Amino acid sequence: MFWGLATGEVKSDFEFEHILRDIQTLNEWAMEGKLESTAISVHAFAHVADKYALLRHGGSFGENYGPMIVAKTQLTPEELRETVIAVPGLQTSAYLALNLYFADQFGPGVKPKFEVINFDDIIPAIQEGRYAAGLIIHEGQLTYERDGLKLIADMGVWWKGLTGLPLPLGVNVVRKDLGPEAVIEVSRCMRESISAGLSNRTKALDHALQFARGMDVPTSDEFVGMYVNGRTLDMGDEGVTSIRLFLKKGGEIGIVPPVTVDVVD
Repeated sequence: MFWGLATGEVKSDFEFEHILRDIQTLNEWAMEGKLESTAISVHAFAHVADKYALLRHGGSFGENYGPMIVAKTQLTPEELRETVIAVPGLQTSAYLALNLYFADQFGPGVKPKFEVINFDDIIPAIQEGRYAAGLIIHEGQLTYERDGLKLIADMGVWWKGLTGLPLPLGVNVVRKDLGPEAVIEVSRCMRESISAGLSNRTKALDHALQFARGMDVPTSDEFVGMYVNGRTLDMGDEGVTSIRLFLKKGGEIGIVPPVTVDVVD
């Protein structure tokens, strides 16, 4: 998504500094308003909508796939309900989806038992027996089987079945206090960078592989295709609808505050 900006393909009077952090850290920083523009979880946006404007582009959606509950052995619904699940952060969209899933499967008021650990540690923690199950994000969705784990539930499949919509996961935002003109200019730069990356996929993927945590090229290419695609360039009305519904349902179970979702083109 950011290849166009990082390589100078996209021109602007603004200077962009690229800061790489895991999504939970970015969510926490957004609570502080630390960065002028950042990627954050849709879940986290509900808590920072007063500070940040939501962009129509830069979104990551699960198109009938998404964060997964995995375990070393198959778990019955009754066992899952009582299992402590390793999760990647309380402001992640994966965590909100997990809570919505439990409320849907087990009834209103039923919440998962969980502990927060770094997203990179979830699969090893399950393999080592420190947790019976975990909620995985990122490339673990493609590699969990080769790591000897079983799929218990896919949040994207569940959400699609429930709503008919893609599961909203990540979005790009710009701090409102920069002023309307700056927000529009940053939005343009982000949109053009995503477009440049999609139009120059091989070069953009080579750039992204610097940060791929040891992933091979085929896995990286597949993962990028899952979450950087046409809907990333423009989430469309369906994407906006899904975000609004996701956060509305989150409010109904007391996970997120009431929020108005307005989108900057």
